Amino acid sequence: MTTASNRQRRRGAWGAARPTPRDLLAGGSVALVLIPQALAYAEVAGLPAVHGLYAAAVPLLAAAVFASCPYLQTGPVALTALLTYGALIPLAEAGTSAYVGAAALLALVVGATRALIGFLKSGWVSYLMSQPVLTGFTSGAAILIIFTQVPGAVGLGAEGRGPVAGLLAVAGSPETWHPMALVMTAMTMLITVVSRRVHPLVPGALLAAIVGVVFSVRMGYTGPVVGQVSAQLPPLSGGIPWGLGPGLLLPGVVIALVGFAESAAIAQVFASRERARWNPDQEFLSQGMANLAAGVFSGFPVGGSFSRSSLNHLSGAVTRWSGAFTGVGVLLILPFTSLLAPLPKAVLSGVVITAVAGLVRPRKLVGLWRLSRVQALVAWATFALCLLLSPRVEQAVLLGVLISLAVHVWRERRAAFDIEMDGRTLRIDARGVLWFASAPRLQEQILSELADATDVDEVVIDLSGLGRIDLTGALVLRRILDEVGAVGVRGTLVEVPPHAAKLLDNVIRLRPSDTQSG
Repeated sequence: MTTASNRQRRRGAWGAARPTPRDLLAGGSVALVLIPQALAYAEVAGLPAVHGLYAAAVPLLAAAVFASCPYLQTGPVALTALLTYGALIPLAEAGTSAYVGAAALLALVVGATRALIGFLKSGWVSYLMSQPVLTGFTSGAAILIIFTQVPGAVGLGAEGRGPVAGLLAVAGSPETWHPMALVMTAMTMLITVVSRRVHPLVPGALLAAIVGVVFSVRMGYTGPVVGQVSAQLPPLSGGIPWGLGPGLLLPGVVIALVGFAESAAIAQVFASRERARWNPDQEFLSQGMANLAAGVFSGFPVGGSFSRSSLNHLSGAVTRWSGAFTGVGVLLILPFTSLLAPLPKAVLSGVVITAVAGLVRPRKLVGLWRLSRVQALVAWATFALCLLLSPRVEQAVLLGVLISLAVHVWRERRAAFDIEMDGRTLRIDARGVLWFASAPRLQEQILSELADATDVDEVVIDLSGLGRIDLTGALVLRRILDEVGAVGVRGTLVEVPPHAAKLLDNVIRLRPSDTQSG
């Protein structure tokens, strides 16, 4: 770990340190991966590919100014792109100037919502989406994203059809498929997967794009290609259809909250690893400013990327300015994007399919039944609604949240936590109900205390005062034990309530020492 990172760790918070050469190197490495991904995710959102580059440039500069997590990489992401497509396709034809204007307006709505949440210090609203809902939505949305890429993978266009309709149309006419497009898709997936296994820093998507361009030019590829990509800097959005604002308000709020879930998960992982304090309100503000910039500069809604953030950290990033260097890298490459004109769209389909395939988690969906049958039904219902309501997946999210809240309506009161130091032991007495809206607060408070007290040897959590622990609460307890253990601190649960013993045993695999009577 770098000296700067050590200083931040001792302070217990990520500081606004000055940029370093390592940030420049890390930001440049991420830019090489981001460029082909941005082109691909613009296609998922129903936009011309160049708008993916616009969304990958200035928004990253805006996010870096306000970011809390130094490693979080903002930009086009698959799930947000699908939500964007679902929100806009009823209002305008994909790829048209009206659609582009509506995408910019949607980004402004998302940005204003996130910025307002951050300004009002209401980051807790991101916890209202339970893990079963998120699991069902993520798997369902990932399948739909793959469906959207099937036409491109076989060398055809979706022609404005939704994910399911497009898949059925393609499956019903195999005689129209382009064999070379299938070859390009398979080649892209192979290069991307092999590159990951060779080393995480190898830019597999970029290598696949280069191979695709060379193949297209040398072999005279006749399938759909990206076409002429504007080499100009991101232009100001023009022709924004302000009259569509009321209709985009609800989808914008949904995207603002759902899209932030990934950003929050990324930041919390890095915060626990470095025992640093993460500020969700600050991150909401950062993501809000990024989306406002996307709306102003001809982009579409953006969010945090787990894969690119991990690459940023692995590449040696030290401060939040690494994200700004990524945006600058995209801006510097924009004048040369005309070289991407012959890039087969099948390559972009391969990039997207490889990126989201891991988000389809049937084993996790099935495993929920063993942990909690009620929560499994919530996840399965959300999953099914995503497929049935496609492409309006934001409606599936809303219904999933409502179902989850109905299940938990009697647990609306929040749990309370008493925390005290006993020598080198941090003791936490939890009271009330540990559910998906209160459990993250317990995790935040423990990580905050650990960040301030560097001489802690053990964390003891007394569960005797809890009236109920739901699946998300149990998963958070397991995460807390894993996170404190990762930094050399022993984690222990005491006075486990009988009603929660089976659930915690299934989730955590409690040892006898974890269930002592205090």
